[in-house]
Amino acid sequence: MNRVRVIVSGKVQGVSYRDTCRREALAQHVGGWVRNRPDGSVEAVFEGAPEAVDAMVAWARFGPPSAAVDRIELFEEAPAGLAGFTIEV
Repeated sequence: MNRVRVIVSGKVQGVSYRDTCRREALAQHVGGWVRNRPDGSVEAVFEGAPEAVDAMVAWARFGPPSAAVDRIELFEEAPAGLAGFTIEV
């Protein structure tokens, strides 16, 4: 199992980034969560099989079609056994 925290900057709020991220994560069988941050960025945690987590990181670099990702920061973390994927408020 791998776990990665990502912070995505750019035009990523108000473009269905969180909902699309949740759908992509569920399709990849990745656990975790996604949320908007006060500074306009989006933060997410992806946890699961290495190839599935890599696929989510690749997706996060672009997001949904209406997003414009400028930068992504990655932080590897110890897995916590997350199941399911939620949108945090």
